[in-house]
Amino acid sequence: MNGAGLQKRKAGRGGRVVILGLCLAVGLAAFGIWSRESALADLTVRADDASIPRVEIISPKSAPPLRELTLPGNIHAWYEAPIYAQVAGYVKMWFKDYGATVKAGELLAVIDSPTIDAQFQAARANLAVAQARDRLAEVTAKRWQALAGTQAVSQQDVDQQTANATVQKALVEAAQQDVARYQALVSFKNVVSPFDGVVTSRLTDVGDYVNAAGGDVGSKGAASELFSVADIHELRVFVSIPQDYADILKPGLTATLSLPQAPGKLYTAQFLTSANAINPQTRTVVTELTIKNLNHELWPGTYVSVHFSVPADPHILIVPEQALLFRAQGMQVALLDGQGRVHLQAVTLGRNLGTAVQILSGIKKTDRIVNNPSMGLLEGETVKVVEPVHGYSAASAQPAPEPVPEEGVRR
Repeated sequence: MNGAGLQKRKAGRGGRVVILGLCLAVGLAAFGIWSRESALADLTVRADDASIPRVEIISPKSAPPLRELTLPGNIHAWYEAPIYAQVAGYVKMWFKDYGATVKAGELLAVIDSPTIDAQFQAARANLAVAQARDRLAEVTAKRWQALAGTQAVSQQDVDQQTANATVQKALVEAAQQDVARYQALVSFKNVVSPFDGVVTSRLTDVGDYVNAAGGDVGSKGAASELFSVADIHELRVFVSIPQDYADILKPGLTATLSLPQAPGKLYTAQFLTSANAINPQTRTVVTELTIKNLNHELWPGTYVSVHFSVPADPHILIVPEQALLFRAQGMQVALLDGQGRVHLQAVTLGRNLGTAVQILSGIKKTDRIVNNPSMGLLEGETVKVVEPVHGYSAASAQPAPEPVPEEGVRR
């Protein structure tokens, strides 16, 4: 009996274990199914959410009251002249070097030209001979004219002597002109400055052979000027203005110049004239500005940055360039409505301001515009707005502060 009871108790305990195991298995299976269903539902939600494009939203801004434009320019002297030799010979001495300040007519160099000296002396001797012959012809003509009407001489001889006197006088004038020509050539032995200015180059030295109006002669026969002289009391600044900004070229226009070698130092230049024609290759118009340079602080040939600042229409809206979409329908922007759906709006562009562009029509200041939209963005598509990362959005960029000018030469 005891053994049978023990066996029944063991059998009952084993049944309960089996039942407990089955219940545990069923629970684990149900939990697994529920977990998979929950994960699938969560994945579906995440996938649906990820399929919605994320966009940044910006608002159009009013155009600044001033239009800023910075262009490269070049400084030229008010006058600049290459100085060539007018007589052939050898450079005897030069007196002005690079950077020397000279006055009009001041001596730059002397050319030794014995040939010109000899020709000048020969011309003077020929003049003396012609003058002597003229005096003799004049006296002879007067004597023959006194005998005119008598049987001592014929009228033909009188006319011939009178004509000879006239010829000798003409030969004197020709000899005088020849002397004057050689005298001018002798004066050209002295190379002088044509105007007040600064010597910007000296391309000759003592003993160099120079050609008439040809400068120094090199080993290959090529010639160059002896000196270059520039008048820099006032300078010309040449800059090419894009066609889009040609309307700013009016009397009274001013520009600010900055130099790479003088950071923060600014100079003011005045508009002088423009070419009044657009270059078809560059679509720019050559413009000339002037700037005073009484202390010779600026040098010709200098590269400068030319800054223009002119009034603009503040009612025109601007958006960043990356907010534009170029499609078959033309230029568009992507607007976002109150339900988070996209509307592709055609716009009319104005001037390009560098990182932004003017919008003449198509949007309002209250519109919400998608910044940097995807080319695959569709009309009516639902999107999700996200906050832009500060510093990476053109809308959040702050302009750099400009240098504050001082009185006189501005800094």
